[in-house]
Amino acid sequence: MDLILFDTPVGTLGLEEEDGAIVRLLLPGAPVPRIACHETPLLSEGKRQVLEYLAGQRRGFDLPLAPVGTEFYRAVWHALEAIPCGETRTYRDIAEAVGRPRAVRAVGQANHRNPIPIIIPCHRVVGANGSLTGYAGGLDLKARLLRLEAGTVEGKEN
Repeated sequence: MDLILFDTPVGTLGLEEEDGAIVRLLLPGAPVPRIACHETPLLSEGKRQVLEYLAGQRRGFDLPLAPVGTEFYRAVWHALEAIPCGETRTYRDIAEAVGRPRAVRAVGQANHRNPIPIIIPCHRVVGANGSLTGYAGGLDLKARLLRLEAGTVEGKEN
């Protein structure tokens, strides 16, 4: 497993790679594993894409991902990747997208356990009334990412 930490406009982030795929993105304040940092070509590319996204210059990511989770969690994470940049969905929308319309709370748990936030955009999921609800990086970061995407979609500079 390889790890890099890097400074961004939202704080220090970390990316972890294992077997040629991104397995985790660490948000500011997350505990950092006790492994030596080693920048691989994939981690370098991931860092570049994340920094471009945070600068409003990128709307999506093109990286090999290998999030570890249950089959249900992986289905939810796949549904999150289908949410277009600048748009949001409710937990119910995601539950319906994965064929489990009554599993709204389970979708919330899968969002909470997303090991690759930002790249797998769990910040695009909102409450039924459009309110911002839970985010591992905090609601301020969630709101900031959504504002960034709204600006990117509108073509504004942030």
